[in-house]
Amino acid sequence: MRTFIPHQISLAEAIELTTRYRNDPGPDLFLSETFTIESVLKLCNQPGARSFRIYLGRKEDNSIHSVLVAADAGGHDILPPVQLQQSGTETDDDDDDDDGIILENAFHCPPVCPPDSPLNG
Repeated sequence: MRTFIPHQISLAEAIELTTRYRNDPGPDLFLSETFTIESVLKLCNQPGARSFRIYLGRKEDNSIHSVLVAADAGGHDILPPVQLQQSGTETDDDDDDDDGIILENAFHCPPVCPPDSPLNG
């Protein structure tokens, strides 16, 4: 008997979803993004992390990118602390990498595409 895994779908469903998307991805969207397992594990292994969330963002060149953050049992994003600069504007404190990890800068396909599989036909 298969173990229940939340959010799991069949390969057939995944193929249907990715095929439909590839046939009409939109004007400025990528086909896939690849994150290293080390980065995702570090994100997921943060103290209190129970899930991760994917936000969509746009860079200054208007390209769309996924932004991954961990979330706690209450669904709250686990984020690095925001420090106030002397000017009064907020900035991220980059000094402590383990205090709220945010991932982005994945490898976009195209141009960095995975080898052929049933999901990228």
